[in-house]
Amino acid sequence: MGKTTGFLEIDRKDRTYLPREDRLKNWNEFVVPLAPAALKDQAARCMNCGIPYCHNGCPVNNIIPDWNHLVYEDDWKDALEVLHSTNNFPEFTGRVCPAPCEAACTLNIEDSPVTIKSIECAIVDKGWDNGWVVPQSAMVKTGKSVAVVGSGPAGMACAQQLARAGHSVTLFEKNDRIGGLMRYGIPDFKLEKHLINRRMVQMEGEGVTFKTSTEVGVQVSMDSLCENFDAVVLSGGAEKARPLDVPGYELQGVRFAMEFLTQQNKRNAGDDEMRAAPRGSLLATGKHVVVIGGGDTGSDCVGTSNRQGALSVTQLEIMPKPPAKENKTLSWPNWPLKLRTSSSHEEGCERDFAVVTKRAVGTNGQLTGLECARIEFVDGKMQEIPGSEFTLKADLVLLAMGFLGPNTTGLIEQANVALDARGNVAANVSDYATSQEGIFSCGDMRRGQSLIVWAIREGRQCARAVDLHLMGKTDLPS
Repeated sequence: MGKTTGFLEIDRKDRTYLPREDRLKNWNEFVVPLAPAALKDQAARCMNCGIPYCHNGCPVNNIIPDWNHLVYEDDWKDALEVLHSTNNFPEFTGRVCPAPCEAACTLNIEDSPVTIKSIECAIVDKGWDNGWVVPQSAMVKTGKSVAVVGSGPAGMACAQQLARAGHSVTLFEKNDRIGGLMRYGIPDFKLEKHLINRRMVQMEGEGVTFKTSTEVGVQVSMDSLCENFDAVVLSGGAEKARPLDVPGYELQGVRFAMEFLTQQNKRNAGDDEMRAAPRGSLLATGKHVVVIGGGDTGSDCVGTSNRQGALSVTQLEIMPKPPAKENKTLSWPNWPLKLRTSSSHEEGCERDFAVVTKRAVGTNGQLTGLECARIEFVDGKMQEIPGSEFTLKADLVLLAMGFLGPNTTGLIEQANVALDARGNVAANVSDYATSQEGIFSCGDMRRGQSLIVWAIREGRQCARAVDLHLMGKTDLPS
């Protein structure tokens, strides 16, 4: 414990943002880090609780009190070692994780949790700045080979752990760059892509081979992977987007959020417009934009639309507006249901709740508006409120209503693995084995759409299961 009375003497202070007018001019990250002295103070607030609920709140079970203490002692290098012992990529989670660890913090009972996410990000950023993050190559090679299919955070974590165990690992990615949803789903202003690139360099130094623009099930068959590798890990995403099943869905201007976000990330990466948008440019510039879906993907569409110069942005959510503050006696230390306002919302957005879309309307095949109505829940059932219909002007509607699981054509068809009731690849969290011998699965393809931190956890645990399967024993952490 850094300072016994730290939580009594020091107020919570977190990172700030650049001014709205500055950050909307570019696609760069805009979070202003805390100064080292302020970080030391914030780490001193950690109470080193007898039961550290933050451990269970964090899906990768970060050893949070330990690295808080080390930061308080100015021992940043050891803090980085402790942080990396549970999390392969803390610079990703330190930027885009919603921080369930902070919700579980004992100090959150009085709404002043330790700034865990900011301290985590500062530790790993300092590690990179000082050259402490280097390849961790295996001393002994096993002679076993593993194919990991899908290079999002689950696939990257799994591949890195397996390489460090001494296996020969090839990471297959159907897109032209490594990173999965982190690369082409999360906007650059939340996660700059050089952060992924430098991890790739580290992983190459550890022996991981990257195969991009290689879709397993199309360019490469599953049979060939099973023949040429000792194990195969399916670590793709849950990419099947939920459609808008209403009249007018086919109008020009009604598009999926991921297509919109991917195009902009490709432009930022330097791709020309034909490569970034082979189906035609999808831009919010000068348009009235409506985003359907109130989650993180919808929020990312809001921030991207504002940076592209939208005339207006409205975000619709079918569920009722949640309370501004949770009831701690009912929710803590679990993740609470409450109203969450992102930096993108603060940049300019109208938000409307308990709204159902009834019809998309247009002229000559082009979208002009959305017909909506207000709803209420009676005995747990959604009912439209009579006379509540209204129309929103809309030139572009972005569908961000979640995902229905992985695409099953190609890869999953050829793998012939069983699916669960939700359409995900069926595999438990004990051995991550699918119904086919030697084929494993982790991440969103197995659990459904989720957080980066859950993907990293599953990738690490799956790697341990694969190592145990191949070698009969394992030293990889659980």
